[in-house]
Amino acid sequence: MQNSAPATIEDVARLAEVSIATVSRAIHTPDKVAKSTRQRVNQAIAITGYTTNAMARSLRMGRSNMILILAPDIGDPNFSSTLIGLENEARAHGYGVLIGHTQNDPERGLEYLKFLSSGQATGLVLFTGHEPFGHQVAGTRLPPTVAVFEPVFGSKISYVGVDDVAGARKAAEHLLSAGHRRIAFIGDSRTRLGHKRRRQGYDLALDAARIAPENRIVIEGEGTIESGRLAVEQLFMRDTLPTAFMCVNDATAIGVINGLNARGYDLPKDFSVIGFDDVPQATYLSPALTTIRQPRTAIGKQAMALLLAQLAERPTERREILLMPDLIVRGSVTGPTVRR
Repeated sequence: MQNSAPATIEDVARLAEVSIATVSRAIHTPDKVAKSTRQRVNQAIAITGYTTNAMARSLRMGRSNMILILAPDIGDPNFSSTLIGLENEARAHGYGVLIGHTQNDPERGLEYLKFLSSGQATGLVLFTGHEPFGHQVAGTRLPPTVAVFEPVFGSKISYVGVDDVAGARKAAEHLLSAGHRRIAFIGDSRTRLGHKRRRQGYDLALDAARIAPENRIVIEGEGTIESGRLAVEQLFMRDTLPTAFMCVNDATAIGVINGLNARGYDLPKDFSVIGFDDVPQATYLSPALTTIRQPRTAIGKQAMALLLAQLAERPTERREILLMPDLIVRGSVTGPTVRR
């Protein structure tokens, strides 16, 4: 009968032919271990499943080394890429991750918080853009927490993400350099801080180009494909159309492209469109989407490193680490067409 007992550090050391102390160093301080040794230890960990038993190790050690990740939509391309960075960094330091898929349901969020109150998780990563609903009522005090993807509005929770203002300004400046002067911003929000920052980058670029506020077109949106399509319908009810659409994210841009294609327009000849995020689908659109790329894996790595530092030192001040995005030029932007 196969032994179902959880793998131990002794199992890893035996398979890698190193000491237990070397295995511990390879997990917790990998920079102090030779690369060839780290590779043998990592291979042994993968074979034995040692890191997948982080919960069992936590119970044996009397403390948790699990990190709870709360996300509203695990199908979001931003989630999967960021998770790679989070999990790799956690794994390198002997931590495991638990994924709580809230589906924007407050009750689900509260259920996942039980991992914190029961001591099964010691840190929290938020993709939600807000603190878990009702955690004060439930009597759950938040542990060291870091937000990614969306900063938590009005909170002291530290945040690691893309520089939304700088990225949006790059996008607007790209449209301006192509000759556009009537640029619609699609996806403004009064509640989502990341969207508000992207609107700020749009305004800064248009301010520098001396585009008067009355000549700017701003449409609110939820950051979904459907909200992008609806924005197109709203704009076609107006007398003045933009020559370019600057979208708060790629999902919105996909909706805009779908809406324009449905009306029979030739893109980018008739309208230019630019997105933000660089999701995998951006390359397969017709035309391929010019967009702003987030360094998602690097964001995940930095966020987990910050959280682990909080667990070790427990600083009280809020920190915000913003990584610079890149402009990815494809086929959806060209010069404006003169309309009569």
